Amino acid sequence: MPAMTAATPIAHRLEIAEASDEHQRAIQAIYAHYVLHERCSFEEEAPGVEEMRARRAEVQRGSLPYLVACIGGEVAGYAYATLYRPRSAYRHTVEDSVYVKRGLHGRGVGKALLHTVIARCEAAGFRQMIAVVGDSANIGSTRLHESVGFQRVGTLRNVGFKFGDWIDTVLMQRTLG
Repeated sequence: MPAMTAATPIAHRLEIAEASDEHQRAIQAIYAHYVLHERCSFEEEAPGVEEMRARRAEVQRGSLPYLVACIGGEVAGYAYATLYRPRSAYRHTVEDSVYVKRGLHGRGVGKALLHTVIARCEAAGFRQMIAVVGDSANIGSTRLHESVGFQRVGTLRNVGFKFGDWIDTVLMQRTLG
C-alpha cells in the first residue's frame, strides 16, 4: 500500500455516525485547537468536555444531525446543524458547522461530513442551509462549501475581534430539497 500523504483522500475509509458520549473528548480536542489557534471560531476560551456534551445534546434534542467521521475508530472530524435563528419564521432554515482534525484537511473528511449533514437536513424537510464562515481568509471552508453547492451571499466586515485583529465572516447559502 502506498504511503499516505497530506493530500491522499481518505473519505472511502470514513465511517460517519451520530456522535455519542464516547466521541466527546475527541470532539472537544478538535474544537479546542480551533478556538485557541485559529480565527474561524469566534470563541476565545475552549469549552470543556461537559459543555461540548451539553451542546451536542441540545442539537440532538432538536432532531438535528450531530455527526462524527471516524477512521479506524478515531474521530477525524465532526459536523452538525442548528436552527439558523430561534424566531418561528426561520424554522425551515439551518446553519451548518464542520470541524476537521488538524492534519486531515483537504482529504475528504469535511466534504463527507457536510454531504451527510445536508442529506439529513433535506430528509427532515429543511429548505435552506446557511454557512457562517469565520474569517474571510478561511479559503478551505469557503471552498468546501462551494464544492457542495453553497454560494457566497455576503461578507460581514470586522464583526469579530480575536488575536488582536478584526475578523470578517462570510455568509454562504445553499437551497435544500
